[in-house]
Amino acid sequence: MKFLVPGVASAVIGAVLGLATVFGVTAAAQDNTRPNVETSGNSSSSLLNQVEYGSR
Repeated sequence: MKFLVPGVASAVIGAVLGLATVFGVTAAAQDNTRPNVETSGNSSSSLLNQVEYGSR
């Protein structure tokens, strides 16, 4: 009886932490989409929508 309560408490806490870890890893693995590229800017003056080589 001396070890029953701490053992049960440890098992419950371990199960809760294990489930939280599984759900957290699953949620993180499902978030794997790429964001859309913003292409609405002015391409003649934009550095992010077009490669700029400079004047040579």
